[in-house]
Amino acid sequence: MEAHTGDRLVTYGRTVGQQDRVAEIVEVLGDGGTPPYRVRFDDGHEHLLAPGPDSVFQHDDTPRPRDGGAP
Repeated sequence: MEAHTGDRLVTYGRTVGQQDRVAEIVEVLGDGGTPPYRVRFDDGHEHLLAPGPDSVFQHDDTPRPRDGGAP
């Protein structure tokens, strides 16, 4: 798994009636985009998370400059 700040992490409900949870990745703490991630949920709660197999990323499609300069 590789993620970037601004990506969304969707964790699917594992039992009947459990809602999917969506969080925004606010900080990547692992090397090269690997876990753990600091995420923020819609209610403002922040959590340190290493996602499992029931999670997927929705990548932010905004282009990122490769060298830190203007695109």
